[in-house]
Amino acid sequence: MHRLIVATTTAVIAAALAVGAAFGIVALLEAPPEQPNVPLISYDTAAPRR
Repeated sequence: MHRLIVATTTAVIAAALAVGAAFGIVALLEAPPEQPNVPLISYDTAAPRR
């Protein structure tokens, strides 16, 4: 009976770690990038020439 309790406890802890790792990976993938999205080339919008 003791081995059954130890095996069940180990399985529950392993499942909890797997769920925590999955949530951590999803949180990292949904995080915004560190670099701002700034264009390399920008065009000035001036009045049209005649």
